[in-house]
Amino acid sequence: MIDTHSHLYLPQFDQDYPEAIQRAQQVGVKAILLPNIDMASIGPMIRLTQEFPGYCLPMAGLHPTNVKSDYKIQLAEIEKIIVNQNAVAIGETGIDLYWDASTFEYQVAAFKQQIEWSLLYNLPLVIHARNSLNQIFEVLNQYKGLKLRGVFHCFSGKMVDVEKIISLGMHFGIGGVVTFKNAKMEEIVKNIPNELLLVETDSPYLAPVPYRGQRNESSYLTLIVRKISEIKNQDVSQIVTQNAIDLFRLPIKL
Repeated sequence: MIDTHSHLYLPQFDQDYPEAIQRAQQVGVKAILLPNIDMASIGPMIRLTQEFPGYCLPMAGLHPTNVKSDYKIQLAEIEKIIVNQNAVAIGETGIDLYWDASTFEYQVAAFKQQIEWSLLYNLPLVIHARNSLNQIFEVLNQYKGLKLRGVFHCFSGKMVDVEKIISLGMHFGIGGVVTFKNAKMEEIVKNIPNELLLVETDSPYLAPVPYRGQRNESSYLTLIVRKISEIKNQDVSQIVTQNAIDLFRLPIKL
């Protein structure tokens, strides 16, 4: 398994991140991908990737909820991660209209800039979408035919959204929400093509059942894979691992 989305560098792990990594390794997690949030998270993220090289891998991005009027300054600093730290993806980026819709225009501009990076550096895009799928589809449609690749992180949309994402050739990041009874994601996940499935924790957030409401961590990826396997009626552990290796072009062999 590969945790394709974890914020392991956040303060919630300051006291025990080595132990959290050890627990992940013990259950078969082969790598943890770290999406950047803003300028402030660059330092902690890079320190973790240097302490665990080849296991904790960096992404370069500006989270939409951190996009302000100074987004160009932030992006200029974040772009340095791509070259200097060998980022494996651009993200996390996207549009979030849940917390603050007043920054919508800035968010779109920052999202487009990061899409341009994805194309320029030939790296996958890690997309955050909250109350914004239609707006994100509008932006992505402007880049159709340009071999843009990536993943809709923490996907929990509807069947019509699944069809649109498939048409864009994008992957689906499935996390702990799939284990929530009220999420009703079984039918959705059943209809996602196996070759487009990825798993993630988004730790420390969105811990799967039975840890819902507690701090999430990469070792809980086993619960997410188990639930998807139940829905698909087949063991998907090797499938999702190979998908991650292929999309992020990781030097890992099964």
